Amino acid sequence: MDFGLEKCAKITFKKGKLIHSQNLVIDINREIQELEQGKTYKYLGIDESEGIQHQQMKERLKQEYRRILRMIPKSELNARNKITAIGGLAVPVLRYSFGIIKWRIEEIKQIDRKTRKMLTMHKIHHPKADIDRLYVKRREGGRGLVQVEAAYKTEIILQNTLKQSTKKTSL
Repeated sequence: MDFGLEKCAKITFKKGKLIHSQNLVIDINREIQELEQGKTYKYLGIDESEGIQHQQMKERLKQEYRRILRMIPKSELNARNKITAIGGLAVPVLRYSFGIIKWRIEEIKQIDRKTRKMLTMHKIHHPKADIDRLYVKRREGGRGLVQVEAAYKTEIILQNTLKQSTKKTSL
């Protein structure tokens, strides 16, 4: 088995303070480098250094969400499949970060507004149509769009429930 040590980096904290130390030597030819000041390390898609750079990560995630969102209406999918693609391709980009990045509910609502605006611009949603119906499941007479705010609340509630159940079992 061969490990990709060129992708690895290390950072050392003592009593919560960043300290510089020597590179970690594995063997004669291989060592793990110290993370340079101001540089970040990507772990599971999230940039980290002394902590998570929340604002920078939010901007990058919103850009990726918008990029995917702009590609979907240009595709040759029908309206139903475009709505499904948004829920299956664009929303998971943000959903992954909900328990890691500190989002404010107003930021999440703004993302939903921009999503609806984009759908209106591409004539997928009529400007005078009911907004609530957009988020109702298709089999119940709605359009079936995944609301980012609802996905956020679901993830946060789920994580809190899991934390509480873990605490109860460990006691």
